[in-house]
Amino acid sequence: MSEKYYSKKEALLFSQRIAQLSKALWKSIEKDWQQWIKPFDLNINEHHILWIAYHLHGASISDVAKFGVMHVSTAFNFSKKLEERGLLKFSKKVDDKRNTYVELTPEGEQILLNLLETYEPMGHAAFSGALPLRDLYGKFPDIIELMTIVRNIYGDDFMEIFEKSFRNVENEFTEENGTLSKIEKVEEELA
Repeated sequence: MSEKYYSKKEALLFSQRIAQLSKALWKSIEKDWQQWIKPFDLNINEHHILWIAYHLHGASISDVAKFGVMHVSTAFNFSKKLEERGLLKFSKKVDDKRNTYVELTPEGEQILLNLLETYEPMGHAAFSGALPLRDLYGKFPDIIELMTIVRNIYGDDFMEIFEKSFRNVENEFTEENGTLSKIEKVEEELA
């Protein structure tokens, strides 16, 4: 821990500033997120679990909880609901019987892909709110300071998975006529 070189007043102002900004931003993001996934009969936790399972190509319930920033029982219960809908499947690894793993079914992957295809940026207030910055600087904010705070709270592996999911979208999806779709990989035939 670093040596104390800040005042209690400075700490309070920072804590309250980030708390109030986070709450205001989350309220807006939550509303937009719910509207986006509503036609697919998903809630935010279920969508987040599908997203994590997709990008981790199967994940333990513990990993889902950690990277989904939810309690293990929440991760398990919502994963169970997704399994009942045929969107996830549960499994155990031969060398790891203690942990339960979840993996997307083809139906679960299809819902996730359909969600990406239906994404409409202008329906999201955080996106719209960042547009003036993009217009001014030619790119969206990197939000590096916020990412550093999150890294210091949740650790490097949290941020590695966070970044991996965005690299996957960058590398595995293409945009045509304003619609996102997964790049179909051509399987090479073995001679």
